[in-house]
Amino acid sequence: MASVAFAAPILPGKLEAWKQFNDEINGARRKDFETQQHRIGITRQRVWLQQTPEGDMAIIVQEGEDPQRSMEALGKSENEFDVWFKAQLKDIHGLDLSQPLPGPLPELQIDYMQPATRRGPNYDLPDFNA
Repeated sequence: MASVAFAAPILPGKLEAWKQFNDEINGARRKDFETQQHRIGITRQRVWLQQTPEGDMAIIVQEGEDPQRSMEALGKSENEFDVWFKAQLKDIHGLDLSQPLPGPLPELQIDYMQPATRRGPNYDLPDFNA
């Protein structure tokens, strides 16, 4: 499973529109959103609001088999919900998914997890009592 995190600036004056967009995703359009995420291969998506002196940002974490391919699939989709979704992203963030991504996805630099929560054969638990 791959994951990617990125920040998407919320355009000036668009914070309330962003909140309304999220309310719709979490409410009336939730089933459509879940169907979209499954269709494009996203297994988990988390979004935070980060308010800074330089402006508001959406912090997004996506997990799936291939997040870049998922974004490309969404960009090409003509599904009615996807068209609405992409229009919201363009209006609120200035992000046009119909165009190629401006560069590679962000590169993970640090990945830490408490040893007791790790699972699988690739984790060697250190002896903290040594």
